[in-house]
Amino acid sequence: MENGLVPIVEPEILVDGSHEFNRCADVTDCILAACCKALNDLHVLLEGTFSKPNMVTPGSDSPKVKPEVVVEYTVRTLHQTVPPAVPALSGGQSEEEATINLNAMNKLKGKKPWSLAFSFGCALQQSTLKAWAGKEENVKKAPAAFHVRCKANSEATLCAYKGDANCYLGLFKFRINLTDLTDPF
Repeated sequence: MENGLVPIVEPEILVDGSHEFNRCADVTDCILAACCKALNDLHVLLEGTFSKPNMVTPGSDSPKVKPEVVVEYTVRTLHQTVPPAVPALSGGQSEEEATINLNAMNKLKGKKPWSLAFSFGCALQQSTLKAWAGKEENVKKAPAAFHVRCKANSEATLCAYKGDANCYLGLFKFRINLTDLTDPF
């Protein structure tokens, strides 16, 4: 912060394993509380940071739960541990899961004193890299995929996401191919 940088604090509980979402909620609660205390003890201005915690989900080897369950436990955990001054980003899921859960979290009634947004890696990057695949002939496909994910997550931040963003990829490819793009690489 002294050098004009914004600390991004990423206390993420990995989804690897067979843990149930209750276990993830307990561990996330402890880790977020410890991170906030450590930042406070180090006199870090919390308003000048970003927090990128995980959403409370079951492990990747456990049965999935509905977005409403993820949202309820995630927001409850954030309420118990993260000061209102800290903007919260989220990560740790597939693009579509993260977008659906972000949309549901922003739709959740009740007090949410933080800005609930999305992180670049989880929410935007995977489809873009897959579309490009490191091939010169795919360079113009990557911005189309990126645009689709940006639009989907922007909508989720505004509680307006309607579903599978990837179904629109063909429409954006058509529009992008008609546009003279500069080479982003």
